[in-house]
Formats: sequence, structure tokens, C-alpha cells
Amino acid sequence: MSEYEELLAKAKKFHGDVCPGIVLGTRVAMVGRRELGMSATEKNRDLIVYVEIDRCMADAIQAITGCSLGHRSLKAMNYGKFAATFVDTARGNAVRVSVKERTGPRPGKGDRKDMVKTLAETPEADLIRIQKVRVAIPDQDMPGFPKYKAVCSQCGDQVLDGRESMVGGKPVCKACAQGAYYEEV
Repeated sequence: MSEYEELLAKAKKFHGDVCPGIVLGTRVAMVGRRELGMSATEKNRDLIVYVEIDRCMADAIQAITGCSLGHRSLKAMNYGKFAATFVDTARGNAVRVSVKERTGPRPGKGDRKDMVKTLAETPEADLIRIQKVRVAIPDQDMPGFPKYKAVCSQCGDQVLDGRESMVGGKPVCKACAQGAYYEEV
């Protein structure tokens, strides 16, 4: 079994099936780690990944890298792009890996199996864009215990890692300051 097949199987197990996003995420994760000189099959505590989409690709990247929101090593930046930035915090190197827009004939709608095969077989140079980038990660965004805690002066909820706003000189959570995504009933 090739390294790609092994990693695709890992992503499939985590996600539940193989779809185009899982293929893309597997390929993006492999390229990102390779470009940083990290093994694609071993967990690396110095790796932080910023994913730019909240779709299947993010699951593949999480499964393959071992990075997660809970460990604070996976950062969700929902730009709606098939892209991710891989940061080696020990060396300060970073690489952004994105999927190029495809031109030319594509499998028709409903040809998921053909699309998966095409994406798996497309040469890397035709599918992937690699950019060396710089990412300044604030201390409060690094993995580990919270660096700072505040209590919202309006609702009383605890707010970690500098995510509060100051209103009238008092800490206020984003939900109270900007409006929450939920409505209390």
C-alpha cells in the first residue's frame, strides 16, 4: 500500500467515506508536511494548520496531521477556499497549499467516483499551488493552557485567551458585544 493510499484510508475512516474533498485534503496534507520536512505518517507536536474551508477537506487534514481544534493546533479560517497553511512552530517555517482552479473537461455531475479518481491521478503540479508564507501566531493562540482568563461583565461567562472586548473599561464576551449566533428561549 502506498503512503497516499494509507493516508487516504485514514481520512476515509475519520470522515466516513471518500469524496473529492477527502482526496484533496489528503493530497494537501501530504504536500504541506513534505514541504516542511515533516513525515506525513507521524504526529508532530510543532505543527499548526490553518484550514480555509469547513468542508470535507478539513476532516482529511485533521485525520492525517493529528491537529485538532481541541489541541489548538488546527485553526479554522472559513474563507471558503480549498487551502491550508502548515506552520512548523519550532523552526518558524510555513507553507500555504491550495488547490488550483481546474480548467478543461471535468466529470459530469453525479460522477463522484470519476471525480475522485481524476483528483487522485492529476499530477501535483496541475492540481496544487505551494506558497512559502509567514504566519505570526499570537501567544494566546498557541497550544497549551490558557494564557489569560476574563469574566464577561454582562453575562458572567468565562472568556479565555484574550477573546473578550473592552466596553466601558470592562471585559465583555463577543456574544454580548456583537450579538450571539444563538437566542435564549
